[in-house]
Amino acid sequence: MNNVQHLIDLRARERPNKIFLIAPESGITGTYAQLQRHAHDIAAGLSAMGITQDEKVAFLLPNGYWSVMLFLGVMYSGRVIVPLNAVAGKATLSYTIEHSDSRIIFVNDKLLDTFSDVLMDIPQGVDIIRTDINSGPEWSDDLTPDSDISLVTEQQQAVLIYTSGTTGRPKGVMLSHKNVVAGGRNTMMAHDLVGRDRALCMLPLYHINAEMVTVMGPLVSGGSLVIPSRFSCSMFWKHMAKYECTWFSVVPTIIAYLLEDAERNGFDCEEFGGLKSMRFGRSASSALAPEIHKAFERRFGVTIVETMGLTETAAQILSNPMPPAKPKYGSPGKPVGNEAKVIDESGSECPTGVSGELMIRGDNVLSSYYKNEKAVREALEPDGWLHTGDVAMKDEDGFFFITGRMKELIIKGGENIAPREIDEALYRHPAILEAAGFGYPDKHYGQEVMACVVLKPDMRCSEKELSELVGSVLGNFKSPKRIFFMDDLPKGPSGKIQRLKLPEVIAEWLF
Repeated sequence: MNNVQHLIDLRARERPNKIFLIAPESGITGTYAQLQRHAHDIAAGLSAMGITQDEKVAFLLPNGYWSVMLFLGVMYSGRVIVPLNAVAGKATLSYTIEHSDSRIIFVNDKLLDTFSDVLMDIPQGVDIIRTDINSGPEWSDDLTPDSDISLVTEQQQAVLIYTSGTTGRPKGVMLSHKNVVAGGRNTMMAHDLVGRDRALCMLPLYHINAEMVTVMGPLVSGGSLVIPSRFSCSMFWKHMAKYECTWFSVVPTIIAYLLEDAERNGFDCEEFGGLKSMRFGRSASSALAPEIHKAFERRFGVTIVETMGLTETAAQILSNPMPPAKPKYGSPGKPVGNEAKVIDESGSECPTGVSGELMIRGDNVLSSYYKNEKAVREALEPDGWLHTGDVAMKDEDGFFFITGRMKELIIKGGENIAPREIDEALYRHPAILEAAGFGYPDKHYGQEVMACVVLKPDMRCSEKELSELVGSVLGNFKSPKRIFFMDDLPKGPSGKIQRLKLPEVIAEWLF
């Protein structure tokens, strides 16, 4: 059966004493039997508070033992889990809480203090439950074992997760049990995951990548995960070695920072026992520049499998093949567990080598947008195909290449320029840590090419030097008119650069 309840019961029955979860800072571990027991306690607690099946239950927590247990346990109980983004800003957080119709918010003391003004102003009928990520929720009443847990179906809603909302109000993506199990299964299929595999989860649990790839992936495959409270360059390889992790899932920003840290402080694989357990690393959430990709593999001797996922598809949609098969640098790979195609403006499928919009269809595609029928009509075709909004091209070998978002496409003098072209040219310079090309309104061309960059610590280069580099690679027409040096680029919860915010950022410098 395609639901989280069935999966947890199956794992607890088949391998009750196998470790499923490790929280390294506290040293707490949880077996599959303990996962099932926690899920029953969560169901009992929610029932005692009058929270019925299909109602919304939110959590505002850092990564940790109980973050995972609540994420899975709420779904197990037949309620809908609503992960709240702790870095989205107070206005967005307030909107998400109200829009989601959440009945309960699990929150730890630190975030309760940080967002005290937001949480004091929540709608009536929403209860706050203090929750320590090591010891769990402080339920208002003693729990009594709930022997009558209702069965969950694959059609029931499991997760309500909100998009980053860079161009307006965040949209609430509704994922059913069928969707989330498909997300975990597609991850397992893409990376040949088995019961002995152990993931290092470095991304926040309010992001789809962490939820589906490094929590649902191990649950579906019968594996395990290690979940530190946050990403740290100094602890990353230590965690990989100490807990014998076989793989990790990160975003390009983390790859860039790990590489920069190794260049500055050195890296010796033997200090970590040769990392003998590790099979691969996985990159997703945004495009990985080939120069950074190759440099990481050379420096660490670790294969990085570039992939692609969306919130609306329970993460995993495309993946490069696993070693020893050859990947294609610059491509997130081929469809795994779902269908993919590229269409033109008329809706016809594009021939090989021609760019258009990427479309996805499969069991992982969202069931709906919460209280937003207009968005559903715009995104989903009657036959189940999802409009991703990504500009893509399929090559003769069936690999997809993503050149940007349709709304991010730069149109200069009537010519389409993919922002990723600009990024990858800039990443060729050894001083560049982060780069993002984008379009800016121009009275002559309609849009002009601009770029923002972040330099590696203690490294320097000039705007002229970078402009000439891009011009030599792409031609002067695509070379940025201006390149702005910044301390940091705006990012979403996964570390993905928010390109559409950059015109607003530089506007104050231009005028």
